[in-house]
Formats: sequence, structure tokens, C-alpha cells
Amino acid sequence: MILAIGYWLLAFGHWPLANEIWLMANPQWLLKNKYKMSASFYAPNIKMEEGWKGLLEEEFTKDYFKDIQSFLSLEKNEGKVIYPEEAQIYNAFNSTPLDQVKLVILGQDPYHGPGQAMGLSFSVPQGIKVPASLKNIYKELHRDLGFEIPVHGDLSSWAEQGVFLLNAMLTVEHKQAGSHRKIGWQEFTTAVIKNLSDKKEGIIFMLWGNFAKAKKELIDEQKHYVLEAAHPSPLARNKFQGCAHFSKANEILKKDGKETINWSL
Repeated sequence: MILAIGYWLLAFGHWPLANEIWLMANPQWLLKNKYKMSASFYAPNIKMEEGWKGLLEEEFTKDYFKDIQSFLSLEKNEGKVIYPEEAQIYNAFNSTPLDQVKLVILGQDPYHGPGQAMGLSFSVPQGIKVPASLKNIYKELHRDLGFEIPVHGDLSSWAEQGVFLLNAMLTVEHKQAGSHRKIGWQEFTTAVIKNLSDKKEGIIFMLWGNFAKAKKELIDEQKHYVLEAAHPSPLARNKFQGCAHFSKANEILKKDGKETINWSL
């Protein structure tokens, strides 16, 4: 009966709901096939800003991306807690439309504690304790630009000004740092960076720490700007301090005739 409902929904184009029903009825099939589902069955309904959606349309059809969606559906059906909430997985793309991207700050995992992750790298919602790495970012902003350190960690206003706050992995399991590192997100975000490099010009890429610096090979430095520094994590022993990336970025934007970033929060 469940499968009959699923096929009916599929026939009328209700892909996401049909996918959920299929997973409910066939969890063992999905495990046996290592989370793979045929392209004819699964067509992801990604809620993403139209410019980005057009740029990345080809990625959505690839097996690895369908595997990501199937994996997340199975984890959800097994009762696992995934961050951020589903509606915020693509928050970076929806907060910074493709045609407004001026600058990219690349993170790694989303935060893996309750209420922390909001789909923007380094950012947490207002009311959530400011993480240690973000505190160090604030310290450098204060040193660099006289930035008044806020009591919250919500970087949404940066995103709205063209700062694309991208994590390399877009999801994580509760209290399991790096748990989704191998499910396919890195292939997706690598494609994001490569497409930005190939099809845009004059973007500033801030690469903090060895993980982010490894993405430098994806960026055409004849067309874009790359600023490198140590990671702002306390584990880097304050090596991030003194990088002056925020003033340097605004100098570049001003030189290129673009509106500078108001880093105040």
C-alpha cells in the first residue's frame, strides 16, 4: 500500500514526498545499494537562489549528489539529528545571490551542537554562545579596523553584502564533528568554487588554515584575489591575528569600483 502511494505521487511529480515514502518502505534495499538511487526515480527539489541553481544544475543530476540526498533521508528516517535544519542547508546560497558574490570565506563542517549551525560558515544565530574561532575573527577585526566586538555571532549581514559564507560540508550529525565529510559534500562544494572561479571575475577568496588553502588550486589567480592566513581556531595559537584580511578586502573592492563591506554587526 505504501509503495502504491509512492508510485502515485511519483507519477504526478511529487518527487520529495515520493522519495520519503520509498525510503520508508525500502530501507534495507537502500542500505544494500549503498544509498544509490536511479536518476529516473530521484529528482532533487533543491530550494536555492535561482542564479546558483542555474550555475550548479549539472551537479544536481550527478550520482554523488543523489547519494547525498538519499543518505540524509535515510539518516533522518533512522532518527538521527542532522545540522543545520533542512531549510538552512543552502542558506549561504540563498543569503548571497550568485550575482552579488564579492568575497568567499570558506569553512569546514557546520557546528555540531544544538542550535548552532545556520548554513553560514563561522556564523551562529543570535542567542547562541559565540564559538572560539569566531571570537578570534572578531579580535582581528577589532585590531584591523577598530571593529566593535558584538555579543552575538550572527554573520547574516555580511552574507547580505556579498560575503559568501560557504562550508565545505553542508551537514553534520549531532555531536559528531566531520561525520559527513565523506558523503559527497566536498565534491559538491569543490564544484561550487571551481564554477565561481571559471565563470566569475574579481572575487576575493579568504582561505584560512590548511584545509581551505588546499582549495587554492581550484582558483584562477589571474581573475581573482586570494588571501591566505592561519585558521582562526585557538589551536593555531593566535597565528590568525595580524592577517588584516578585512581591510585588505575592502581596499581591493574599492580599487575595483565595488562597494566595500561594512564589517560591523
